[in-house]
Amino acid sequence: MPFRFAPVGPIIIDRRFIFRSVLDIDNLDSLYKKVLVLNRCFLPVHITTVKRAVSLLFLEAAKGVDVQYQTYTWEQLMYNSLENLPEDCFLPLRTTSGFFPVPKVIVLNDYDQLPKRSVRFSRTHVFMRDQYTCQYCGDEFPKAKLNLDHVVPRSRGGKTTWDNLVTSCHDCNRKKANLTPQEASMPLRSRPRKPAGTFGLVNLRKIQESWTPFLLVDS
Repeated sequence: MPFRFAPVGPIIIDRRFIFRSVLDIDNLDSLYKKVLVLNRCFLPVHITTVKRAVSLLFLEAAKGVDVQYQTYTWEQLMYNSLENLPEDCFLPLRTTSGFFPVPKVIVLNDYDQLPKRSVRFSRTHVFMRDQYTCQYCGDEFPKAKLNLDHVVPRSRGGKTTWDNLVTSCHDCNRKKANLTPQEASMPLRSRPRKPAGTFGLVNLRKIQESWTPFLLVDS
């Protein structure tokens, strides 16, 4: 049964009433789930809680955003329903009048700064970037069963950089050997890229799919 939030009849529900309803104790567990925060340039700057995100939306300091970069104001969310919104981009929170769709990603209206941090290049961070998933077969493995693979082999001039290293399982690593993905007929599942500066704020093994378009940037 789809979640829906809608006023009853011609009654206009006060936005402050909905705000208080969303922050009700019945939603306590959900209020501390994570929401990705973007600056107004749609670059990731922070990870916050649902509770804080709801406050920013109510105060008109932020809008919700989906994976297609469509934005939503507080009022638009008040009178929308989940079946009309992109799947997996919103979390339904119970109110006295139904369910309020809280976006899993918000964009700040005025803030345009970036956090001053960089991602250290390391084996573990490559695994995290690729969500511990082999970039050839697409299966997820524990860290002990993964290797790093040079897309262009080192013996053929390939460099040890973000855009030439991918996560590989042992079997695929042996199969590819000293070949390129094209030569081995093993296409990559995704193009390797350098993570954004906020990469270290979140464990990418538990990343929400709706965050993915905003977390990686080109090298």
